[in-house]
Amino acid sequence: MTTESADARVGPHDDEPHDGAFAARLNWLRAAVLGANDGIVSTAGIVVGVAGATEARSQIMVAGVAGLVAGAMSMAAGEYVSVSTQRDSERALLSKERRELREMPEEELAELAEIYAGKGLEPDLALEVARQLTAHDALGAHAEAELRIDPDGLTNPWHAAWASMLSFVLGALLPLLTILVVPAGARLAVTVGAVLVALALTGWASAVLGRSPAGRAVARNMAGGLLAMAVTYGIGSAVGVAL
Repeated sequence: MTTESADARVGPHDDEPHDGAFAARLNWLRAAVLGANDGIVSTAGIVVGVAGATEARSQIMVAGVAGLVAGAMSMAAGEYVSVSTQRDSERALLSKERRELREMPEEELAELAEIYAGKGLEPDLALEVARQLTAHDALGAHAEAELRIDPDGLTNPWHAAWASMLSFVLGALLPLLTILVVPAGARLAVTVGAVLVALALTGWASAVLGRSPAGRAVARNMAGGLLAMAVTYGIGSAVGVAL
């Protein structure tokens, strides 16, 4: 093997990014796909259910818009609370780690060396690695090894809330606009078809982002959406007949 070919094999592979910023972007993409998927399924269930009870476009629109707004606000509030709680916990852990590094640096160094020794390094090498990492960035080294936290990459709860809300709205608009625009005679079939296509796309996207088989994810996503629409349509039809 030549020196050039050996050098070419050193470092991360092109299809295995190790950059922290890339991982953060990947998490945002996954959240956006899941938010859009929730918007599609929940709003489709609402408008199809109401369509089973009535053909009045105005009633379907009111229910769909109410579901879109309520769902978007719920997603945003839930994401904000969840990420805020996580961020508060991470900040508390980092604050504790800073205090320990300031008050007991030798014990923290030994602890870090023990962590790397536990991963398979020889004790002397583990201690040297711990020393070099501590000299470079003590808090970052301990946060990564002990807490699995990136001190510079804490998630912003407002970003999470807005991303979740916007992705939900974009997903919800598809079934809402479809069932409102298509004539009454074909609105149900066209809406179901459009929703299934959209769910196939979000299922494929989630599989690609998660590096998992696409076929299973697509089938699971479409089956869940179809079941949700069937159940709500059945309930809407039964309520419509009763009224």
